[in-house]
Amino acid sequence: MTTDAMSEFFAILSLLAWAGTIVVIVLAVMYRRNPESSAGYLFEDIRANALWFAFGVALVTTLGSLYLSEVAHFVPCVLCWYQRICMYPLSVVLFIAALRRDRSIWIYVLTPAIVGTGFAIYHTQLQAFPDQHGPFCKLTEPCTIRYVWEFGFVSIPFMALAAFTFIITMMMVVRSDRSSEDELEPSDDASPDDDELALSARGVS
Repeated sequence: MTTDAMSEFFAILSLLAWAGTIVVIVLAVMYRRNPESSAGYLFEDIRANALWFAFGVALVTTLGSLYLSEVAHFVPCVLCWYQRICMYPLSVVLFIAALRRDRSIWIYVLTPAIVGTGFAIYHTQLQAFPDQHGPFCKLTEPCTIRYVWEFGFVSIPFMALAAFTFIITMMMVVRSDRSSEDELEPSDDASPDDDELALSARGVS
C-alpha cells in the first residue's frame, strides 16, 4: 500500500471517529430522555464497551503515527511530539483498564486527553492557516508543513484531534455509569431502628 493510500485511509478513519463521537452524543441525549427506548439500550451497549472502543482508537492512532514517521518518514514537529506524549500512554492504560474492567480509569485518562486536545486544536488551525509563525515552529521541523492534506482539510493534527475527542467522549460515557461507584459508597439508608439494634447487640441500651 502506498503512503498516499495509507494517508487517505487514516483520514477516513478520523472522519469515522468524528461520526462516532456525534452518534454517541446523540444517543446519550436520547438515553437521558427515555432510557427504555431502543436508542437507550444501544447507548447502554456502547457504555458497557466504552473502554474497548477508546482503547481501539488510541491503539490505531498510536500505530498510525508510528507508520507516518517510521515508514513514510514524515518528520514529526514539536507539536506532533506533544500530542504523541499524550496519546501513546493511553493505548496501554486503556488496554489494562479494559481487561480489568476498571471503569474508574476515566479520571486518569481525561487529563492527558484534554491536554492533547488543546495541542491538536492549535496545531490543526496552524496547518489550516500556514501563514502563521507559532512559537513552536522551527526551520528544521516546521509545524505548518502539510504531510497529509486529504479532502481539503484533513491533516495529521486533525486526525489526532478526532481521536482525542472520541476518547474523551468515551470517558464521559464511562463516567456516566455510576453502578460501580455506588457499590463502593456507604449506604445512607440506615434507619435509626437499625442503629438501635446495633447498639443493643453490643449491650448498650
